[in-house]
Amino acid sequence: MNLVVASGKGGTGKTTVSVNLALSLNNVQLLDCDVEEPDCNVYLNIPLEELEKVTVPVPEIIKERCTYCGKCSRFCQFNALAIFPHDALVFTDLCHGCGGCTLLCPEQAISEKKKVIGTLEGGRGEGNDFIRGVLDIGEAMASPVIRALKKKID
Repeated sequence: MNLVVASGKGGTGKTTVSVNLALSLNNVQLLDCDVEEPDCNVYLNIPLEELEKVTVPVPEIIKERCTYCGKCSRFCQFNALAIFPHDALVFTDLCHGCGGCTLLCPEQAISEKKKVIGTLEGGRGEGNDFIRGVLDIGEAMASPVIRALKKKID
């Protein structure tokens, strides 16, 4: 059975309810999906260790192949690529990692590299497993960290 405590204005007690439910039961897995400010661990005495880095693919221009045609830039809805007559810039903070620019490039001048945007941390204590996602400071996209965390649901 999965039980989810979600939504609600900040300060309504979602964390309090979640932690107390987990502590009142045995053999429970508690996931803190508030990746921008996870705090369930404040109420638990569980030592945490890093489980994995969360990454998203971002484009990298291979300038030797690029003809600066601009197809990638026109495709990107988030303006993560800027193409000039003799230069190409990638704004990785704007990229949503869809990979469309890589597929669209007629010169195969775009490869993808992984950009770390957060981590998953976890531990076990009092008969329960705890995992939290932590979005790196300054990162805008929480969704990939939440998706990675949800894949850990037993």
